[in-house]
Amino acid sequence: MTRHRKPIDMKNLFTYLLLAVLMLMIVAPFFSVFLASFKTPAELVRGAFSLPENFSWDNYRAAWEQGHFRVYTLNSTLVVFWVIVLGSFLSILAGYAFAQMRFPLDKALFIVFLLGLMVPQESYIVPLYYFLSKIGLVNTIYALIIPQVGMSVCFGIFWMRGFFAQFPRDLLDAAEIDGCNRWSILWRIIVPNSIPAITTMVVLFFVWTWNDFFLALVMISSDSLRTLPLGLALFQGRWAANIPLVAAGATLVTLPSLFIYVFLQRQFILGATSGSLHGS
Repeated sequence: MTRHRKPIDMKNLFTYLLLAVLMLMIVAPFFSVFLASFKTPAELVRGAFSLPENFSWDNYRAAWEQGHFRVYTLNSTLVVFWVIVLGSFLSILAGYAFAQMRFPLDKALFIVFLLGLMVPQESYIVPLYYFLSKIGLVNTIYALIIPQVGMSVCFGIFWMRGFFAQFPRDLLDAAEIDGCNRWSILWRIIVPNSIPAITTMVVLFFVWTWNDFFLALVMISSDSLRTLPLGLALFQGRWAANIPLVAAGATLVTLPSLFIYVFLQRQFILGATSGSLHGS
């Protein structure tokens, strides 16, 4: 029997080639920085993508110890943890309330949260600093956690409300008839069926909080409370001549975000696409 080969779809071939080129353009800078973190200053002249003679972890050890990256990592982890926990919990509760409940001024309150999502951080950082200064929270870990939770919740409410609003009203009414109260409906019916949307929200909270630089720059002056992005900026200023050492520090800051996305990419994409479908 003679097998007939399917003709090559030139449109799909062009799409794959374009995506491959775009992927290389995005990955290449990260890969060059990763390679540079294993090199010595003398090996940099060979080219950005040349392999180091020895894949030594000396630059990472030096950055971890001399650059205080251990302290910065602990601070960033602590801030991210509480922002994700508090921001996700409040976003789920408020999103459920705005999506499935009716109460006085619900639309006006939702618009207030949308304004919090639209207003840029630079426009309120000065009054925020004076407010936190008056209550004694400047240069504390709370000066990073509380504002980040507030900014995250503004997006989280918008995100979860759109997802929760798609649940059939008949299903929720049937659960009430079976004896479920609103709390049980939320945590036993809605939340288990919203894991992709919640995962997408958590990933975004992580990336935004982990990479935040401006808030830490304004609110934190003590070296023991600095987070990774701020610590990396100061570290770069101190070791600007030692590019491999700075590359090692940049890799330490970048890798957690990459790992989070790689491990949760399926849920992230599913939540993002389902959210866009719900929105349409």
